[in-house]
Amino acid sequence: MSEPIYQTDALIAEDIDAYLAQHQHKTMLRFITCGSVDDGKSTLIGRLLYDSKMIFEDQLAALESDSKRVGTQGQEIDFALLVDGLAAEREQGITIDVAYRFFSTEKRKFIVADCPGHEQYTRNMVTGASTADLAVILVDARKGVLVQTRRHSYLVHLLGIRNVVLAVNKMDLVDYDQATFDAIVAEYREFASSIGIEAFTAIPISGFRGDNITAAPSDNTPWYDGPSLVEHLESVEVLSGVDSAKPFRMPVQWVNRPNLDFRGFAGLIATGAVRPGDAVRVLPSGKTTTIARIVSLDGDLAQAVAGQSVTLTFADEIDCSRGDVIAVADNPPQVADQFEATVVWMADDAMLPGRSYWLKLATQTVSATIAEPKYEIDVNSLEHLAAKTLELNQIGVAELTTDKPVVFEPYADNRTLGGFILIDKITNATVAAGMLHFSLRRSQNVHWQPTDVSRQHHAALKNQTPKVLWFTGLSGSGKSTIANEVEKRLAVMNRHTFLLDGDNVRHGLNKDLGFTEADRIENIRRVGEVARLMADAGLIVLTAFISPFRAERDMVRAMLPEGEFIEIFVDTPLEVAEARDVKGLYKKARSGELKNFTGIDSPYEPPEQPDIVVNTVEMTPEAAAQHIIHQLMPLK
Repeated sequence: MSEPIYQTDALIAEDIDAYLAQHQHKTMLRFITCGSVDDGKSTLIGRLLYDSKMIFEDQLAALESDSKRVGTQGQEIDFALLVDGLAAEREQGITIDVAYRFFSTEKRKFIVADCPGHEQYTRNMVTGASTADLAVILVDARKGVLVQTRRHSYLVHLLGIRNVVLAVNKMDLVDYDQATFDAIVAEYREFASSIGIEAFTAIPISGFRGDNITAAPSDNTPWYDGPSLVEHLESVEVLSGVDSAKPFRMPVQWVNRPNLDFRGFAGLIATGAVRPGDAVRVLPSGKTTTIARIVSLDGDLAQAVAGQSVTLTFADEIDCSRGDVIAVADNPPQVADQFEATVVWMADDAMLPGRSYWLKLATQTVSATIAEPKYEIDVNSLEHLAAKTLELNQIGVAELTTDKPVVFEPYADNRTLGGFILIDKITNATVAAGMLHFSLRRSQNVHWQPTDVSRQHHAALKNQTPKVLWFTGLSGSGKSTIANEVEKRLAVMNRHTFLLDGDNVRHGLNKDLGFTEADRIENIRRVGEVARLMADAGLIVLTAFISPFRAERDMVRAMLPEGEFIEIFVDTPLEVAEARDVKGLYKKARSGELKNFTGIDSPYEPPEQPDIVVNTVEMTPEAAAQHIIHQLMPLK
């Protein structure tokens, strides 16, 4: 077994302050280990921790005890147990969750993420790789390049990691045979070039025995003339160094206003460098100014570069807030609201095209909808497959539309301004991660055409305040009947109205839609857009739709000015609605003739805080309509 080469710096005994200062200013490399199941990822990281003396005595004692009890290496130390912390991982001898570990050498500090190899944990691997500068792809020397090796290599390239190490592990189990190593490298090189990996470093190692981990060549591989794994990790260029050479961009995280005399804009510099006096542009507004000061905890700086967190002050008073991006004035990033992107779906529930999600990109948070995928990518074969949605761990290419312009750059050029996550508006769970490719041409060529007659003028002509009265409830609850009664009363009051009924709309505007979740979402999106246009014309719009999902009702609410969307919950128990069954739909749904019927085999999400509630068990349609009119008064 090779001896570790790490030596405790003599400076630590002579001058602890100088040692700490030197340690603080070491560069940091983030890297991941990935590969097929049981390729030795956790063992390799455990070996790195062990050799770098990052294990306390009590941890080492526990490791020796655990190795004898649940280890896979007989009576010898099982280094994988240092990383596999979950009970399920130790029981099965596999990695499930992403495990992060820190270690350091005399030259550099490291954070390593041990990513799971199983396909069902692709989302975990994507999470670990999203911030990495380098990927160590392990291959078992006995098995060679496997399907999972190809899948992880594709994901590594997809996520923009350009520094790749092919670590051919378990060389001790093939008697350190050079021919075996060379054959694996040749096979991998052919595959890597096909997916765009232009260069990689191949190293023959034994994580268990320590060969070529800290020093190379080991006694067992005299034929190898390259660097050891640690030597390569210490010398490779980190992402912050590459980013510093790019144009300046800093997403604003916080407006720093401690008193009336100071107003600064704090954030982490994503790319480039900035100095006082530099001309900058604030996006998406496009306003320009110059940098007055660069403020940090250690005082004002003459320059700040990628990776530093600073507060910038401007020479001029211009509007800038959280979510804006400060960029070099003569080479700013793009601004758009429609994009093509690669999406990695991370939620247990399938993606619903047309549903509105929160999109978080850098410090920007906007509402976004995702279209039906152009295609799904089979990460094992790299084939493009037809798809109408994406399931857990699936990857596809789709178009995104945001409700307002977003400052961005392609992910290949800028991981900060090109990478995003999608968040469910109801549960606040992260459902997807994605990488922007480019803005759609129509987002640049299609603009709002200004008109001289405003929505306020339309409303004034009708002497009323526009509103959208959104009736929601189960089928058979009485939505259409009550909405009709309300419209009749409004007509008597000389109000200008229009009733959009769920069944009527499906005869024309939405005749192409079915009743799947995705079609229901698109149904409500279209009706919401029509209702908004009618409200812009000054009308009071009544809509009678089951609209079973809160997210879509909230989406329509967000389309309208504050106070114009009135959610009316027609509260009727399922058993009452089913007993009415005027159209015979419940009977068909119960018999299986009618699929995806709300309340039977498709969910209904009742409003949590409706503006108005009517209970049709206790109220007649006429009484319910009168109650709604009373709640709405005055209408002007």
